[in-house]
Amino acid sequence: MSRSILALLFAAVCAVGCATVPGTGRAQLNVFSPSEEAAMGFEAYQDQLAQSKVVQSGKQRTMVKQIGARIAEQADRLYPDNTATFEWQFELLDEPGIVNAWALPGGKAAVYTGLLPITQSETGLAVVMGHEVAHALARHGGERMTQATFMNAGLDLVAALAGDTEAGSGKDIALQALGIGSQLGSLAFGRSHESEADEIGLMLMAHAGYDPREAVKLWERMGAMGGERPPEWLSTHPSESTRIQRLQKLMPKAMKIYKKTTGAN
Repeated sequence: MSRSILALLFAAVCAVGCATVPGTGRAQLNVFSPSEEAAMGFEAYQDQLAQSKVVQSGKQRTMVKQIGARIAEQADRLYPDNTATFEWQFELLDEPGIVNAWALPGGKAAVYTGLLPITQSETGLAVVMGHEVAHALARHGGERMTQATFMNAGLDLVAALAGDTEAGSGKDIALQALGIGSQLGSLAFGRSHESEADEIGLMLMAHAGYDPREAVKLWERMGAMGGERPPEWLSTHPSESTRIQRLQKLMPKAMKIYKKTTGAN
């Protein structure tokens, strides 16, 4: 397959799969439709809940539900076209040892109880849940699946063009280098999504009436947790210091929204 044919194929895919991320305006390539993503998200969510201990009552569960509803309401208000296929659902999972939260396409999200000692308050949890809602709103899941599809197709094409090779040959090394390069590209792709979700989530929480300044405090607490971590260039997530710097640059805009929403001085 020639480069010109590949270029034409890519252009054709872009014509049907290019979209704009709400809140940032970034152009993204996503060959999956919102309804397809929502269906996959629903199935994965049901599987995950079936394997987890879902908290059924209590103040913490109520807090998760209320924060999720407030932030999702703003996502629906600000970007109704983007959430038209969403059915928001927020659950608290009883896992004291897991410091995490996540969201799937279609608005399905979960928070682990192990995160709550770090978030410390309703506003701290709103930082994380705004971030997770932003991942769903920006359709990062479909974009990642699209990237993986193209990456695998590219590797298959190179392998086909190279044909059978002897171990250690120049072509083998080239294929290995392409694989490594693709992996690092995927990690950077993940970091860009995290930064974008930080930005969108910060604005969503401000629109929902939560003080966005808590985002910096949260990531300071995250950084203070310690533990061995890979260097940023080998991680799917930005470092805490990088996140804080970016959040501080966005803070004037977020505070303007927060003050307008709440009437705070």
